[in-house]
Amino acid sequence: MTPEEKLAELGLTLPAVVAPLAAYVPVVRTGDLVYTSGQLPMVDGKLPLTGKLGAEVSADEGKEMARLCALNALAALKSEVGDLAAVKRVVKAVVFVASAPGFTQQPQVANGASEFLVEVLGSVVGSHARSAVGVAVLPLDAPVEVELVAEVG
Repeated sequence: MTPEEKLAELGLTLPAVVAPLAAYVPVVRTGDLVYTSGQLPMVDGKLPLTGKLGAEVSADEGKEMARLCALNALAALKSEVGDLAAVKRVVKAVVFVASAPGFTQQPQVANGASEFLVEVLGSVVGSHARSAVGVAVLPLDAPVEVELVAEVG
């Protein structure tokens, strides 16, 4: 099953690539590596939730927001390579979690992105190294941001 077929099975379609909020591009390819810029959990140009994990946003909501970020990152990847089947491996994911003081569940929130990538791309291609980083605030008061590095062929 192709990644696009798996997305369809999940009832999902890749959204349009989110337009940059500042002076950068959504995705860059160098050789066999593709880097996405940080992707927010945008849906139809809007954030479904704002705020910090452990305050306005629950860990479960944050996990869902990380999943949306990963979906947007896949859209950015596809815009560069044309077909998600060209992705040989997700090498690294970095998940930024806007965290209230004392919130320590960044890895569980980041699992929303990691589990989604494995679900769509498979355990070999989708498994990756990862950092889950708690931060004070993210652009537009987003709760989560995800960036990916992928090897393509």
